[in-house]
Amino acid sequence: MPIPITMPALSPTMTEGNLAKWLRAEGDRISAGDVIAEIETDKATMEVEAVDEGVLAKILVGEGSEGVAVNSVIALLLEEGEDEGALESYRAAPAAAVAASPAAADEPAPPADAALPSAAPPVPPTAAPAAGDDGGRIKASPLARRMARQADIDLAQIAGSGPHGRIVKADIEAVLGRAPAAVAAPAAALAAPAPAAARAPAAEVPHTNMRRVIARRLTEAKRDIPHFYLSLDCEVDALLELRKTLNGKAEAAEPGHKLSLNDLVIRAAALALRKVPEVNVSWTDEVLLRHDTVDLSVAVAVAGGLLTPVIRDADRKGLAEISREMKELAGRAREGKLLPEEYQGGTFSISNLGMFGVREFAAVINPPQSAILAVGQAIERPVVKDGALATATVMTVTLSVDHRAVDGALGAGYLAAFRGLVEDPLTMLL
Repeated sequence: MPIPITMPALSPTMTEGNLAKWLRAEGDRISAGDVIAEIETDKATMEVEAVDEGVLAKILVGEGSEGVAVNSVIALLLEEGEDEGALESYRAAPAAAVAASPAAADEPAPPADAALPSAAPPVPPTAAPAAGDDGGRIKASPLARRMARQADIDLAQIAGSGPHGRIVKADIEAVLGRAPAAVAAPAAALAAPAPAAARAPAAEVPHTNMRRVIARRLTEAKRDIPHFYLSLDCEVDALLELRKTLNGKAEAAEPGHKLSLNDLVIRAAALALRKVPEVNVSWTDEVLLRHDTVDLSVAVAVAGGLLTPVIRDADRKGLAEISREMKELAGRAREGKLLPEEYQGGTFSISNLGMFGVREFAAVINPPQSAILAVGQAIERPVVKDGALATATVMTVTLSVDHRAVDGALGAGYLAAFRGLVEDPLTMLL
């Protein structure tokens, strides 16, 4: 019997992925461990290795397919001695859940004489299953399900026009095209005359997996986490002077390598967590998790979104090591080559927009963490020292905190520890 090759779960949060590329063709002999495909997750493009050996007999999901559900069958492998006749007897139930490839994603519309779903009355609860219902399971294409979910449409109230009553894209479009007319009719008489020149239609940009995950996680974070925010100004002239001195020494020892202000911020944030470990926690409904390690997630802007590679044990690493590791991780993040273990499992986050000229902002907490430090631009500002007006280079930082896990006094204590380190930066070298 053919061996199914399924869409793997490449991270704990992955529910679907895009099949970017097949690296082997039908008829190729496959050995366990061979790289056979490239899968795009919400974070990176990763290679998939074969688990079994045999001949790649049938590819069920083509290159470029989007929204392929985890554990759905994407190809079939024939074992030694099996011929293609074995494929005819194979019925892969999970394959029905696989999203169509771009070429097949736009399903054909029903014939002009096909009955429109609008003519069908709502199905009463006691009625027999509709044509699209197979013993309680509604038959619908993945694209139709996704469109119905986004538009809050009940599939049980739609008569499918596809094969065996399957609900397809055209059925959802028919409902969407009908609903606005019914709602807008009473308001039409009150509407103002249309403008002389109609606006050009907005361009539709399909969501990437990364964008969907960012939207889902940040919506959950703002909805479920009671955020509060604490801001503090730090004078960083001494920090910038130390950076200049260290870079002069580093240039002599290793030409081309320079410490960034962000490297120093990471070091200070990590040491402040060591001083105030009560902020290095995660909330659960059962217990509060106090982390023994300081693993900093650092936001990195990439095409289409952002990633948060993790500096492990950041409080135990020197500035040079933090700088090298951050440059390497940021580079591979922008290339989409981070491994899941390199961007998962952080205990605290840093988001620095100072290099973009942003003076001050508040970031959204990255669950299950309990805090994130937003870092603004270091700029020269007027300050009062000893009763006289002077200037100083000031950097505003804002700590977003989960009030379930950390109270205001603890958050303020953390910021005070952070400011003490950046304003007396030699203490970071001890």
